Amino acid sequence: MTRDPADLTAADHLDAAREMAAANRPFLAHLLAEEAARLTADPATAAGIRAAFPDPNLTRTETN
Repeated sequence: MTRDPADLTAADHLDAAREMAAANRPFLAHLLAEEAARLTADPATAAGIRAAFPDPNLTRTETN
């Protein structure tokens, strides 16, 4: 089913973020979670969403 992206809710974005995390796509999961957090009215809930899907570029460790 095709949807207009403007009609997607925070829950839709959060579901997609979980799917991307399960598919080992952490950067996409982070971006979707950021949008979910942006659409969330409660600051504490938005902070929780951001904490659950941190930016993989900031949490990545380099290995040799």
